[in-house]
Amino acid sequence: MAEACSAFAIPVTGGNVSFYNDTEGISIYPTPVLGVVGLIKDYAKAVTPGFKKEGHAIVLLGENKEGLGGSEYLKALFDEEKGTPPALDLNKEKAVQERCLKAIEAGLIQSAHDISEGGLAVCLAECCFFSRDKMGCRIDLKEDLRPDGLLFGEAQSRIIISVQVSKMKKLLELAKKRKVPATMIGRTGGKIIQVGWRGKKLISLPVRQAFKAWKDAIPDFFRIK
Repeated sequence: MAEACSAFAIPVTGGNVSFYNDTEGISIYPTPVLGVVGLIKDYAKAVTPGFKKEGHAIVLLGENKEGLGGSEYLKALFDEEKGTPPALDLNKEKAVQERCLKAIEAGLIQSAHDISEGGLAVCLAECCFFSRDKMGCRIDLKEDLRPDGLLFGEAQSRIIISVQVSKMKKLLELAKKRKVPATMIGRTGGKIIQVGWRGKKLISLPVRQAFKAWKDAIPDFFRIK
């Protein structure tokens, strides 16, 4: 954490770390909570995660890799807490973040959301959830990776952005200046989250159905049965 804060010149103003989180003999992960301060030079240019309009290009900044070690996927589906977490290259991370911010300042980006817990599939779903009308997306992936690793791997230094098609050329030129991979992977639109991979359909799910499962997860977990 100290190395990352130094690399990005980000101050930590406070926080709390709890290494003992047992309740009735059940443990949860050690929990660091940080207070971090950043500055937005022009609030009018602030970008949110939700897709904005149909027909926009969906672009991946960074590269897809598997990164299933220590992932939410392993924990949720297999109750496994193992594996080496994805490595973080601070130089690559900084380049991706800087290019994203430069593109925002240039008015090229309509939405932006980092890929973190849950991987690419969860990030795309959240971009749909946070759109005004629960807008869907159509994604086409081509990487030579296991489908589950591609969808749910938590490899670092990746951001999903949406861009007007007319501004794609300028965006790609901006990314190329810092050698940041930028790949168009789909389009916004419709009411379904659809993800294809090498001619196979991996996901086809109505946005509102996925949103309900996401929104009601905690109430459903604690519901008296």
